[in-house]
Amino acid sequence: MKKKYDNNNWSAIDANAVIDILHTNVVNGLSEKEAKDRLDEFGKNDLPEKKKENKFIRFLKQFDSILIYVLFVAAIVTAVLGQYFETIFILLVTLINASIGFVQENKAGKALDKIKKMLSSKAQVIRDRIRKEIDTTDLTIGDIVLLAPGDKVPADLRLITADNLKIDESTLTGESVPAEKVVSTLDPDTILADKTNMAFSGTAISTGTGIGAVVATGENTEIGMINKLLDEVPAITTPLIKQTAYFGKMVSIVIVVISLFVFVFGYFFRDYQTEVLLLSVIGLAVAAIPEGMPAILSIILAIGVRNMARRNAIIRHLPSVETLGAVSVIFTDKTGTLTKNEMTVKTLQTADDEFKVTGIGYIPEGVILKNEEPVDFNQQSVLTRLICCMEICNDAAISEDAGGLWTVQGDPTEGALITLYRKANFEVNQSERIATIPFDSEYKYMAALTHIGGENIIFVKGAPDRLFEMVSKEQSLHGVKDLDITYWNDKVTDLANRGQRIIGAAYKVVDSGKSDIKHEDIYEDLIFLGMAGIIDPPHSGAIEAIKECAKARIRVKMITGDLVNTAKAIGLEMGIGDGKRAIQGKDIEKMTDDELEIAVHEYDIFARTTPKQKLRLVNVQQLDGSICAMTGDGVNDAPALKKADVGIAMGIKGTEVAKDAAEMILVDDNFRTIVSAVEEGRRVYSNLKKTILFILPTNGAESFLIIASILFGTMIPITPVQILWINMITSITVSLALAFENIEPGTMERPPRLPNTPLLSGYFIWRILFISVLIGGGTLILNMILLSRGYDADIVRTITLQVIVFSQLFHLFNCRSIRGFAFNKNFFNNKAIYVVSTILIILQLSITYLPFMNRLFATQPLPAFDWLYPILFGLGIFFIIEIEKAIMRRMDKRRGII
Repeated sequence: MKKKYDNNNWSAIDANAVIDILHTNVVNGLSEKEAKDRLDEFGKNDLPEKKKENKFIRFLKQFDSILIYVLFVAAIVTAVLGQYFETIFILLVTLINASIGFVQENKAGKALDKIKKMLSSKAQVIRDRIRKEIDTTDLTIGDIVLLAPGDKVPADLRLITADNLKIDESTLTGESVPAEKVVSTLDPDTILADKTNMAFSGTAISTGTGIGAVVATGENTEIGMINKLLDEVPAITTPLIKQTAYFGKMVSIVIVVISLFVFVFGYFFRDYQTEVLLLSVIGLAVAAIPEGMPAILSIILAIGVRNMARRNAIIRHLPSVETLGAVSVIFTDKTGTLTKNEMTVKTLQTADDEFKVTGIGYIPEGVILKNEEPVDFNQQSVLTRLICCMEICNDAAISEDAGGLWTVQGDPTEGALITLYRKANFEVNQSERIATIPFDSEYKYMAALTHIGGENIIFVKGAPDRLFEMVSKEQSLHGVKDLDITYWNDKVTDLANRGQRIIGAAYKVVDSGKSDIKHEDIYEDLIFLGMAGIIDPPHSGAIEAIKECAKARIRVKMITGDLVNTAKAIGLEMGIGDGKRAIQGKDIEKMTDDELEIAVHEYDIFARTTPKQKLRLVNVQQLDGSICAMTGDGVNDAPALKKADVGIAMGIKGTEVAKDAAEMILVDDNFRTIVSAVEEGRRVYSNLKKTILFILPTNGAESFLIIASILFGTMIPITPVQILWINMITSITVSLALAFENIEPGTMERPPRLPNTPLLSGYFIWRILFISVLIGGGTLILNMILLSRGYDADIVRTITLQVIVFSQLFHLFNCRSIRGFAFNKNFFNNKAIYVVSTILIILQLSITYLPFMNRLFATQPLPAFDWLYPILFGLGIFFIIEIEKAIMRRMDKRRGII
């Protein structure tokens, strides 16, 4: 039986035929026995759980790094040699790094849990001719479900009856207004958003009632299919993670090769004890490994996360901070992202004039303008009656909550018309509605009988094309005249091309004694009043933000479930596309991946798209190496959000599913915030590069110092534990200050960096080698001079430690600008530089003069005069590097780079 129900295009099958295929009955429903048998066959109406990884296993994975493996080997060797303090210190370093990684790593996705929360817990069904409430998990194929306002649809249903039924499907299809439901059969090629005879699991009933037969449950529903897509989307590895992983492998290989070479050379060609030589080689390995990098990377990214939070962007996964700086394409949803998802009357059209309405959303603040001047309603009788019609033929309401947020109760379009009436703010002497004909999708209009100004008037509001079939006259300021259908069709086309949804209005005066109305009452003598053009308004600042993206060489593309003409018009207004070219979902469905890859580079507007098509678009765009961001707020956006390099969900109106699938959440639902986040991402990456340029020469200098000492057969000038002190305590403390550097001028006018851009450019490699040899070689020479003057070995090692540290302290100021002069107008802007410098000096005084630190790190208190060595050495390093930067700037100018 199961195969019989699979892959049926239920919307293309007549409702009565659906009942026959499902072997059910609208009056009787399923029997309890049949329902139980089908539950056994098809399974519960829920979504499958995904097995979660054990936390301990996730913690152990933090040690899965080749750099950590090298440190483990070093710890084992020091333990064998009885150097237990060194062993403990090395292991402590690895544990700290693992802990930071574990705390900051990507949390296990909870999208399934959030999807489940969207599903209804109870459903009204008919079983054995009895209406009853059951758990939605017990629903099965063929169940007859009753729908009422406020209900959540419990499974995918083929509608059997629909009485003024409207369903909010925005989270599933992206449509900004509730879908009007019918029961008639649809074309087999109808896309998801246009399947008006279906009700989908997880969507909400806005108005009306209906009855539907269950045709899909659990993972076979549309929302279940989205959940499958989420599971199938692989986790994205950020460019920074890829680069650091590759960097770690290369560094480890180089460290192992050099360490083996140095050990062999020292063993055969120098007179070192094996134990001393082993400890020296371990010191070399520890010196070369940038073990502080994972910690400092996490801290810099965490600072970026904090800064983004201040700018209304919440980052869920640390590496995404840096990825934002490399984004080259932003795929954005329209409804709720570029636009507010708050319907607003923008234009009013009568036979005489066009009027502009100011204000956005459901806040009843704004005015109605004619030629940019407020309207005098005493001179605009037709406009007044048009607005009254929109308010009287209306079942919605607007209200302000305790937080000052205005919301609509009922249909969003009708809410916009109520807001229009409140903006007009004129007094109308009217009574309660005497009678109504509710809106019905079959008729496409609503009618209301009311008493105004001593007259009984029937007002009619509905689709213009339907009203044009019912009227022959129109109202103007000069009286009633024949309907100019050409004029009105032109106006409909004009408003539609502006992306506006159009509602028409008409009226008819009837006898004062009339107390009810029927459809037949409005088929004669109806007079057309005019139209209202309604839009979903753009977010404030979104248009300017898109312009800023263009300056930053970031291409913005719109993916939406809206109609193609609406999408093109909104796109043109926002600055996306040319207003003429767009691709629809049905065209995407027919394209091969190669064809779609061409289309995705040519087009900027994609309309009437399904969740699977959104996912395909992102996937195809990534094939050329583009770093893609995807914004959205609905369940339909979740797979593409997860697939994108940076998924961006809306914080206010975004669904929990979208938020959980995303890397970043916009607190203010404003596209403008994305540009701020990209700016912060570029700043973070720039500061990260400065930090690398600061830290690696320390490792290089220490490594060069040990290698040179062994090659020349001198005393090993620094111990492994002293090296760890420099690398983990000093470097991290000082380098943190670079995380607070401001963004450099012109950063947002540069194109995004390519994803394959290496962490270490040719210039960086030169600079690291140059400074490493400069500090390491200079320190070795100073070391040999001090020994020749009869200094004690521990005093020399203490001075050596201080020389390296103070060289780094002065080098910190070099690194504030990679190419620019250190002394500039921003020299005192970063207060963190001076705070960490003070902390560093305190730490260095502690390791030099505190007795327990002397014992642990084999240091000795220094006489005041001996501090001249590290201070003068550091100053010398600073000025030499500034001279090198000046030479490089001159070379850049000659090559036309700057």
